[in-house]
Amino acid sequence: MGATALLLTIGLIMVLSASSVRAFSETGDSYAVVKRQLMWVAIGVPCAFIASRVSTSWVRGLAYPAFSISLLLLALTAKLGVEANGNTNWLALGPIQIQPSELAKLSLVIWAAHIYANKERRLKSLHQMLVPVVPGMVLATTLVVVGRDLGTALVFFALLIGMLWVVGAPNKLFALALAGVSVLALGLAATDGERLQRLANFTDPFKDFHGNGWQPAHGLYAMASGGIFGEGIGASQQKWGQLPEAYTDFIFAVLGEELGLVGTLLVIGLFLVIAYAGLRVARETKDPFVRYCTFGIVVWLLGQMIINVGMVLALLPVIGIPLPLVSYGGSSLLPTLSALGLIIGFARREPAAARALAQRRRARSAGLSARG
Repeated sequence: MGATALLLTIGLIMVLSASSVRAFSETGDSYAVVKRQLMWVAIGVPCAFIASRVSTSWVRGLAYPAFSISLLLLALTAKLGVEANGNTNWLALGPIQIQPSELAKLSLVIWAAHIYANKERRLKSLHQMLVPVVPGMVLATTLVVVGRDLGTALVFFALLIGMLWVVGAPNKLFALALAGVSVLALGLAATDGERLQRLANFTDPFKDFHGNGWQPAHGLYAMASGGIFGEGIGASQQKWGQLPEAYTDFIFAVLGEELGLVGTLLVIGLFLVIAYAGLRVARETKDPFVRYCTFGIVVWLLGQMIINVGMVLALLPVIGIPLPLVSYGGSSLLPTLSALGLIIGFARREPAAARALAQRRRARSAGLSARG
């Protein structure tokens, strides 16, 4: 809870700083973007609280409905979606636009965890491991790839690999899957000129500085100019129009410029704290659904953080992935907070934690009675 609250706070500060120039130039109000982010936080925190209080059986009851709705929304996005920055990953619902692939991440985790929990005693069979989780996740990934969103497809693939690993899939399967996905990714890149250029230049974006290397090069400028302690909050120069997506996909670059190496390591450390807490819950629980669901959420959030940071540091191609809890956007923030709320709820219901919380409530009640 502490790490999540700190990341949310840092995220709001950085969204305000990174978006202020563009918001003022487009709307005349430097706070226009951060106001919307505050609204999403105000919605997301109660969602996290509710998720921490609902029963495990209620969450499992959502597995198939949520998975089905996610597939439907992904199919509608692939067919009728709104294109942005070369990707068709937004769906217009009246006056608002949502990104169904972000919602699908949580539904895929819950769905796969529910199936594996039901099959707990049959998971020694490779067939039981693979069906129907692998075909279902491959279908969701295919719908995302149709919308040209390779970044989200990579997160889906990480989710699939993580879930197969936690249920004990053989090592040969991972080697085969990695080889297959590598060939597929190279094939998709080769059929798209812009994507091929990004792939060819990501290790040295200065080769095509005025083309596909513009964004990663300015991201590196931001990180380099931040030094150890940064230029100070609000002092970024790259956010003045040089760095595209400064408050969404490349917010980590602005964070590095303003807060320096210390700030970037703090953010990465907070994600590692969340991962440690989640893995501790997964290790201690005796409920297989809680184990698989918690592990899937950790793989999702940690994997997405690694991909985003790698993209900003030019260790990976620019593939358009937000930094969880920090980047602007309600479509990413609401599922993330709900997922973390689920982990908190799982932790609260563990026998030792439940006893400790009950003892704390009794001590508090006794203290109030004594004062009365």
